Amino acid sequence: MNGKFDVDKVFKALADPTRRRLLDQLHRDNGQTLTALCEHMEMTRQAVTQHLQLLEEANLVAIVWQGREKLHYLNPVPLHEIYTRWIEKFEHDRLGVLRKLKKKLEGEPDEKT
Repeated sequence: MNGKFDVDKVFKALADPTRRRLLDQLHRDNGQTLTALCEHMEMTRQAVTQHLQLLEEANLVAIVWQGREKLHYLNPVPLHEIYTRWIEKFEHDRLGVLRKLKKKLEGEPDEKT
């Protein structure tokens, strides 16, 4: 797995509810083994492994070996890059308008920034 950001792989990985659930589990408790992750899933160990493989390929999960244990960690960088590219820039203007409206309703002067 390289550090290159592939937006198509990330969106494909995020499209599946099982993979989103695995990411949620890692967000709650990062650095879990496959066994620990399987405890929360109603599917075979092999199926969970296949989902984790796709998450690894999308660079959303990083693997760290600790002795003989393979630990899975959430890598939030691709999610941040999606947020920056696809969400943040669209929300900036809307949040600015809401800020101005709040100040107007509260009677505060609207200083130009």
